[in-house]
Amino acid sequence: MESAATKTEKERLLVVRYLVKHFPVENSDDVVRAVDDISFDIREGETLGLVGESGCGKSTVGRCLLRLIEPTSGDIVFEGKEIVGLPAEEMRGLRREMQIIFQDPYASLNPRMTIRSIVSEPLKIHGIGRKADQKERVADLLQKVGLDPKYADRYPHEFSGGQRQRIGIARALALNPKLIVCDEPVSALDVSVQAQVVNLLQDLQSQLGLTYLFISHGLAVVEHISNRVAVMYLGKIVEIASSADLYKEPLHPYTQALLSAIPVPDPKKKRERIVLKGDVPTPINPPSGCRFRTRCPIAIEECAKVVPELRELKPGHFAACIRAPGYLQTTSTVETKVGA
Repeated sequence: MESAATKTEKERLLVVRYLVKHFPVENSDDVVRAVDDISFDIREGETLGLVGESGCGKSTVGRCLLRLIEPTSGDIVFEGKEIVGLPAEEMRGLRREMQIIFQDPYASLNPRMTIRSIVSEPLKIHGIGRKADQKERVADLLQKVGLDPKYADRYPHEFSGGQRQRIGIARALALNPKLIVCDEPVSALDVSVQAQVVNLLQDLQSQLGLTYLFISHGLAVVEHISNRVAVMYLGKIVEIASSADLYKEPLHPYTQALLSAIPVPDPKKKRERIVLKGDVPTPINPPSGCRFRTRCPIAIEECAKVVPELRELKPGHFAACIRAPGYLQTTSTVETKVGA
């Protein structure tokens, strides 16, 4: 009989351990610590939201997962296969299973290519199907994302921002991937269009069994689409929990501050806003101990000395804060718990 641990292992589509990405600073020995030792997993069929302020390393994480940029160190295991250090030819084949939707629907589409050429390009690169098959596949994909196939011979400038993003989604679906990195796919769109695109992504996930890493700074959008949410600050993950638990009872003071900034749709209700002091420190020389301590409203002297690790403070709810309730009484970290 299959053990619970083995079953859990099979459910994980992607496992990330101790991921680090440092960028060298020109004419200096310093490095930008964009992503600094993070671990998480994504289960098959779920949406993991990745949130945080601009510059915290969210997009760098997404690009490292696909090896669009090379990690400095760490392990990335996709379907049981370690992909860090994988030869280029093997990685190219694996990219059929892993795709990305870019943030900017204007910059991510080649203005000199027709929509048919853009959407069919992955099929041509991987040598899938004859020309007639590719044409049929493009028509099917455009219908799936809510566009009329008769527009396939038009150019990107003839479409609105929301329509362009649908084209980007169709391109990402062309190879029938299992994992899609959604890199802030709605942040450049109007609010009403954002809802349409998010609903489309959810419908496609249900129809095709997709798994998403949904990167965003729009906390309301992330709550709507995500099963679990990871919160990043200055290259570190500071909290991971189910969407319901994180939004109901955030344990890390940074998460609490982020959620306090979400507008309340009822004008009669008021949310107590937590205003953080100071600016985000430089990732070139981050603070000692807890990186959030320089802006934290509950920081103590010990926060400058201890680098907090993610610990499971409630079932499935991890936080990295020595001031969080129950933190000092537990030793179960996200690495040991998820890797068990």
